[in-house]
Amino acid sequence: MHVATLIARPGGLEPSLAESLRNAWGGGAVQWLGPDEAAEFTLEAAPANLWDVWDDLQKLRVDLAVQRAEGRQKRLLIADMDSTMIGQECIDELAEVAGVGAHVRAVTARAMNGELDFEGALLERMALLKGLPEAVIADVLASRITHAPGAAALVGTMRANGAHTALVSGGFTAFTGPVAAALGFDEHRANVLGIEGGVLTGDVARPILGRQAKIDALDQIAARLGIGVQDALAVGDGANDLGMLGHAGAGVALHAKPSVAAQCDLRINHGDLTALLFLQGYARSEFAGV
Repeated sequence: MHVATLIARPGGLEPSLAESLRNAWGGGAVQWLGPDEAAEFTLEAAPANLWDVWDDLQKLRVDLAVQRAEGRQKRLLIADMDSTMIGQECIDELAEVAGVGAHVRAVTARAMNGELDFEGALLERMALLKGLPEAVIADVLASRITHAPGAAALVGTMRANGAHTALVSGGFTAFTGPVAAALGFDEHRANVLGIEGGVLTGDVARPILGRQAKIDALDQIAARLGIGVQDALAVGDGANDLGMLGHAGAGVALHAKPSVAAQCDLRINHGDLTALLFLQGYARSEFAGV
């Protein structure tokens, strides 16, 4: 048995649209998870024209996912941080303060799109931050970093239902620590900034946490919890997230670069992070942490 889920921004999902698609695909009764926002219905099998319909719904700013019904509520959340759980790329914000924002943003965009080697691009950008005062980090956290919409609800609801939550980033522990604490994550992993004498050295500690390290983190945390990777939900937006997105039981490309989204079956382009709760069958009335 499969489940088709329709998700839009609040007020953006017309009941007639959900009923029309249910009728076209011969699905079960429509169940509303959030009034005029999220609905689902069962299907015997994934429809052959899924991606054609997905394309049509994107024009209406509605996301669509079809997945197996069994096991869709996950026991582990493993999430990227930059442009996923927060609205910014931390290294770009540090670069703005250092006066090299435009160059670093361009490199970041290419790296996240898979056009550049992640580790090489990270070291290139870090070199431009050499000499930046360590105190800038706290200023950037306070004035430039914002939590992504739905972040607290996603983490809070999954934890309230017994799931373990991990923030795993190719960024820096100086940021993942405060963000993880604020959003309620159980743990976090990221790169460690090189700091000497109160200033950034322009380097990070080895080994560098990149694409493979995110896959390894998923394997290690799942093994520690005594669960399989099929019980994990992963979310990210960049090329360095593709490994963990493909390895987890459910990998969601959230507002992802086109080249990244094209490689994922679960794509959220219009909803916020609460879409990941709807995908698991949670109703808005069941959300916690909001």
